Amino acid sequence: MHSSARDRIALAAVVFAVLFSQVLLYPGIADLVAALGADAATSTFAETPLDASMWFLVAEFAAYVAFVGVWGLASDVTGRRTPFIVAGALLGAVGYLALALAPTVGSVSFEGVLLLRVVQGAMTIGAFSLTMTMLMDLGGGHGKNMGAAGIAIGLGAALGAPVGGRLTAVDPLAPLVAAAGLLVVVAAAVSLVSDRAPGDRRGARAVLDSVRRRPTLSLPFAFGFVDRMTAGFFALVGTLYFQETFGVDPATTGLLLACFFAPFALLQYPMGVLSDRIGRTIPIVAGSICYGLGILAVGAAPTVALAAVAMVGVGVLGALVAPATMALVTDIAADDERGVAMAGFNLAGSLGFLGGFLVGGTVAGGAGYDVAFLVVGGLEIAIAVVAVPIFLRLSVGRQSRFALED
Repeated sequence: MHSSARDRIALAAVVFAVLFSQVLLYPGIADLVAALGADAATSTFAETPLDASMWFLVAEFAAYVAFVGVWGLASDVTGRRTPFIVAGALLGAVGYLALALAPTVGSVSFEGVLLLRVVQGAMTIGAFSLTMTMLMDLGGGHGKNMGAAGIAIGLGAALGAPVGGRLTAVDPLAPLVAAAGLLVVVAAAVSLVSDRAPGDRRGARAVLDSVRRRPTLSLPFAFGFVDRMTAGFFALVGTLYFQETFGVDPATTGLLLACFFAPFALLQYPMGVLSDRIGRTIPIVAGSICYGLGILAVGAAPTVALAAVAMVGVGVLGALVAPATMALVTDIAADDERGVAMAGFNLAGSLGFLGGFLVGGTVAGGAGYDVAFLVVGGLEIAIAVVAVPIFLRLSVGRQSRFALED
């Protein structure tokens, strides 16, 4: 097997492990935060299970937002990826273990738990973002490489949800221990992959200035923001919606989430290759409009079976959009800017997750689940409509412009 193909598989496996560890926590999030001490008597953040779950998820993604750029900039400036990924994975594992041990220390408040969650998130995002940057460094086609990242993300989420539900049934803290173990494996695995980062060292200001001169990066960043907002929405609001509306348990909730993530994962690679052939415009714009309509269909489904079918449809459409959006970042960024460019994309995505948690949680709590689905699905449609003239003017992502690399 060609070394690039072998490294692509290895790096995709690392991305899978990081996402799998993250999603393990989602199906039983309410039980987890309760086990970590979230109750109204001890915390101003936990007046309801929705509040506690929301802030626990927000803490991690706030750390993503704050630190993803630091990791990307450090990588571009030093011309290295691997040491930073190893450090982020190992320190992230320590963070997960600290969370798991927190209930055994009686003096740790829920606010203290949230602080541990911030530290864990700040470390984990380095391993995730820079592994995706290493995929950007590979040849063979940007859509293909980002399709590999996408299938890893989707499979990690698809399998992490049902496994996390099962682990929660055993012990609400079990997903934290499993996540820590996976990140140790990540640190070992990534050290076996060739580091193809451009070796030239550059000053931090030079890297940032170079990226700022590429305003077209704001296009994939914007789509990444809204796409991840929908994912954050389903991770929090969708989980509680399914349990409250249809009366399902965490294990069944995990299976419902898997109805989205399974097709989302399995179709990422072929959809990424397709975007190398036909360009990025159709997959991103048309796919986003249909994706938003699919979200509305999930919220309107009257039975759990129809909700599952709608989740499958949303997963297929998400697979059309995601790899093309990530590939567009690679199309636009220069070789020695990829760490910062991917950090910017993940920053936008992390802000999107935060938006999904905060907007979705706030709207659902104040106006109900129906309005929350309408708001999030409508935003996905709106950004696609607004972006149509921009895509037509720039004609970005055509194969004639972004030729496949050898």
